[in-house]
Amino acid sequence: GGIRSGVEPFIEQRAAPVAAPGGGSAAAASGAMAAALGVMVASMSRGKKAYVQYERQISEAISRLGQIREELKASIDADADAFNSVMAAYENAKESSDSDGVIDAALKQATNVPLGVAERAREVAGIVELLRPITSPNMKSDLVTAAALAKAAIEGALANVEINLESLKDVDFATQVRKRL
Repeated sequence: GGIRSGVEPFIEQRAAPVAAPGGGSAAAASGAMAAALGVMVASMSRGKKAYVQYERQISEAISRLGQIREELKASIDADADAFNSVMAAYENAKESSDSDGVIDAALKQATNVPLGVAERAREVAGIVELLRPITSPNMKSDLVTAAALAKAAIEGALANVEINLESLKDVDFATQVRKRL
């Protein structure tokens, strides 16, 4: 029972000897947890007399972090799906006259998902930083944890972006993506 029963299946799926869901899904989950912690801290400070002058910023943070959290939760499955599409593209490439094009299309999607995760996690990290001075100091450890989870999401997602770019034949796409990093 308890909280463990909710996260245990997700954690155990990561330990299974299969490639997906893997690090990309874990990165998205880390980002979603970072956003959730930011919402928790901001929500517990909103409406308190000591933070009334920051009400607008706190409310905006809650709203944006909530949106990002949902996007990152969707990316948990999207990353695994994109990886599975790449594997299928490699398997089906033998039967295609445009095998490079089929594989590149799948690799581009498998690149875009973690790129989006990294960009969203960067935004979470920025919002968490903004919350530090305008929320309860008693919740500093929660914001430190949120920042660490956001950093893990960024690093994990960018590692996935890079590994996909290395396999791409479309050099222009790879160059454009690297400019966004």
